[in-house]
Amino acid sequence: MGNPVETLEFQAEARQLLQLMVHSIYSNKDVFLRELISNASDALDKLRLASLVDKDLDVDTSDLHIAIEVDRDARTLTVRDNGIGMTRDEVVSVIGTIAKSGTAELLRTLRESSDSAASQELIGQFGVGFYAAFMVADRVELLTRKAGESGGTRWSSTGEGTYSVETVDAVPQGTAVTLHLKPADAEDNLHDYTAEWTIREIVKRYSDFIAWPIRMEVERSGEGGATTREVQTLNSMKALWARPRDEVDQAEYHEFYKHVAHDWADPLEIVHMKGEGTFEYEALLFIPAHAPLDLFAPQGRRGVQLYVKRVFIMDDCEALMPGYLRFVKGVVDAHDLSLNISREILQQDRQIQVVRRRLVKKILATVKDLKANHPERYRTFWTEFGAVVKEGLVDDAENRDALLELVSAASTHDAAEPTDLRGYVERMKDGQSEIWYATGESRAMLENSPHMEAFRAKGLEVLLLTDPVDEVWVERVGAYDGKPLRSIAKGEVDLDTDEERQQAEAEREQQRKDFADLLTWMGGALADSVKEVRLSSRLTTSPACVVGDAHDLTPTLEKMYRAMGHEVPPVKRILEVNPGHPLVAGLRKAHEQGGDQAELRETAELLYGMALLAEGGELADPSRFTRILAERLTRTV
Repeated sequence: MGNPVETLEFQAEARQLLQLMVHSIYSNKDVFLRELISNASDALDKLRLASLVDKDLDVDTSDLHIAIEVDRDARTLTVRDNGIGMTRDEVVSVIGTIAKSGTAELLRTLRESSDSAASQELIGQFGVGFYAAFMVADRVELLTRKAGESGGTRWSSTGEGTYSVETVDAVPQGTAVTLHLKPADAEDNLHDYTAEWTIREIVKRYSDFIAWPIRMEVERSGEGGATTREVQTLNSMKALWARPRDEVDQAEYHEFYKHVAHDWADPLEIVHMKGEGTFEYEALLFIPAHAPLDLFAPQGRRGVQLYVKRVFIMDDCEALMPGYLRFVKGVVDAHDLSLNISREILQQDRQIQVVRRRLVKKILATVKDLKANHPERYRTFWTEFGAVVKEGLVDDAENRDALLELVSAASTHDAAEPTDLRGYVERMKDGQSEIWYATGESRAMLENSPHMEAFRAKGLEVLLLTDPVDEVWVERVGAYDGKPLRSIAKGEVDLDTDEERQQAEAEREQQRKDFADLLTWMGGALADSVKEVRLSSRLTTSPACVVGDAHDLTPTLEKMYRAMGHEVPPVKRILEVNPGHPLVAGLRKAHEQGGDQAELRETAELLYGMALLAEGGELADPSRFTRILAERLTRTV
């Protein structure tokens, strides 16, 4: 009796992604072979590492390789490895589903993209290379056996929504992927992938640097017309990171990047470095041209692989790259580490910490060079990765000064061009001692904020910071080039010169006397919401705004801490009112004349609610606010 075959459905998002890939038009379908070879190479890396770590693992590692097998009559192409293999559960979880964050966003973006090159880049971001096989095959079969286990698994699918899985006996260790190829179609850029020259050219172009031999049996004509068959190795197996930079061309670097990053686009920048002395290592690192979809996911992967003496040890090596550079991809090959070193030991290893510091400084120096000499590429870098790089201003005190020089931000100085901090300081007005900034969700919201009015009137430049991390790093850094960083929405703001202050002092003193009773009464009426009500020197046209004390948490930071599970006591803020606004002046007059206390209290509530909404804040009781507002509006109709 044979083993039962189980038919399962792809996860909904995987099914949609398959349909997009199969039916979309790609200018270069050859990359399917690169993806299958890359997966096979990873499987061989994992087996060799497993055999080094687990001495009891009964596996033969004497001839690890990748084999490409062609059956021209049956029109099949098989990519076979004798690597780590997969269990049945791993087959279902890895191939039947897409267990990564951002799936829905990827699908939405793919559907909206009419540009085939952009579509390829998006799929590359997501690391779903195995699915590329369905671009060239009507049916894909996978046969695999996990190293150290006896039974194997066969997986098969036409990519139409379901796949079958069965347990099979007598399966070689490793994985074989067999593609039942579609007919060649020149108009659809679908080549004959059973032709030796086609396979040889694709392997040479995309996979020449793979560390394992890629073998294929080929036919050769001998003397007298006799045909012989021989196995040839198609790739050179040269480790790019060990070769001098002037011996490697740009195309080789780009293909190696696509292998380690599982990306379809070329990298933005290449960083090739070598460390000599007491601890030798080579590093080949890449800055991608676009951010991965899991850049901000809690379980998002880091991109640096660790090798020891050309032996793969681990990918996603956290010890080699800080979190704020987690988008950097590449390889570090250390010469003097133990082959079975663990993640825990790596975190404590002094030599690894030295390498990490050198890598970070080199990456930051590379970005600095981009900023100085290649502004368009730097702009691409900052657009894609600026929000995550700024995390380093919070976490990496050692490199804080270097990071500050890289910061780019929108500013009221120019509606289109961002600025850096050095540029801001050079434009500061005579007598200005502080770098002013505003934080919020969008540039439009910040520019229309009441807090901005006095700065606009005085012609003072304000940095417009709209990333969530901005709330944190400006507080942690505190100053740049000796100039304090100050929020336009915190503390008291006095932008007048000494001369202006002297001229206006008499008027201000009179205002303080005139509004003293109103401010005291409003402070009591709004005591549940605000800690103080005071006259404002930052408003010119709005009736009121809400500000924080100089050292208070901002509302955004409060939300962030609560989202992380921290208990933060509510922070009451300060209501500032504009004594020159008719609404505030009318409220003072009504209060002096002993108007209806309930109505006055509601007017104070409306004033506070308007100030909250103007800065993009949230009302504690929206229904009460709208009811009071509707009643007031009704009286005016």
